[in-house]
Amino acid sequence: MAPANAATLAISNLTKSYGTVRANDGISLDVAAGEVFGLLGPNGAGKTTLVKQILGLLKPDTGTITIGGVDAVADPAAARLLCSYQPQASAPVDGVSAREAVEIVGAIRGGSRRAVRERAQVLLQSLDLSDIADRTIPMSGGMARLTGFCMAAVVPGRVVVLDEPTNDVDPLRRRALWQQIRRLADDGAAVLLVTHNVLEAERCVDRLAIVAGGAVLAAGPPGLLKAQLGAPLRLECTLDAEAVIPPLPSGVTQAARTGRRLLCSVQHSDVSKAVAWAQAAQANGMLTEFSLTAASLEDVYAKWVDSQPSAA
Repeated sequence: MAPANAATLAISNLTKSYGTVRANDGISLDVAAGEVFGLLGPNGAGKTTLVKQILGLLKPDTGTITIGGVDAVADPAAARLLCSYQPQASAPVDGVSAREAVEIVGAIRGGSRRAVRERAQVLLQSLDLSDIADRTIPMSGGMARLTGFCMAAVVPGRVVVLDEPTNDVDPLRRRALWQQIRRLADDGAAVLLVTHNVLEAERCVDRLAIVAGGAVLAAGPPGLLKAQLGAPLRLECTLDAEAVIPPLPSGVTQAARTGRRLLCSVQHSDVSKAVAWAQAAQANGMLTEFSLTAASLEDVYAKWVDSQPSAA
């Protein structure tokens, strides 16, 4: 038995290579019961490879994975029984209703008929799926994603792995989905959340790891990682399509640029210079709009990821 204070999911020095490409490079992290742990990173960062090893679908080259005290590398079948999983691909629910799909998975996972039926109803209702829950019709991408979450959550494992659970989900249902993800942890599961949705994840995660090139670049609570930025404010600008960025004033540093979107870091003492610079650039037609807000998890992500080479 694992000690009471042990992490439910513990990964240590995990490596996995495909030929000359190291998809995971010495990854170590842990997720405790009652915690939502975010795994953030760009495409090709090694997140999917890591998840497949947690689920016992791939064997690592080196390193250890334990789930609830079970050695997931030596006994992947036993470890899988302790996990529930929502894959990135939509759930294959053609030919059955959402309710049937959720209840079938609940029965497979060993839930009693009554408990599964009650839990399925709670989940479907909370995500506003009641109107379509009993229809055997083709589902939109968002509806299929929500059904897939319900299938993973109806009888949750000690570890719940959710891979991009909010993809294709409309804003109102997405808000309800985040609440249900949080509730999974509050009810005692260790939730590993794989996502690109940095801004929304910030509302839900207790801790996170930023992964790129197969390695963990930074890890910790969002507040601590934001404090380590060294700049408490962000200046976000939308550039004119033809504009060249004018020189930034002292105290304002470029964090990232994607297309017409420019993110900068600003110190409190340099706010007036930052605003004056943005106003002048807007008056000259270089910016269409700008805003100055508190630094976010997206700024942390940009700092660590944008300068990294893309992983194969």
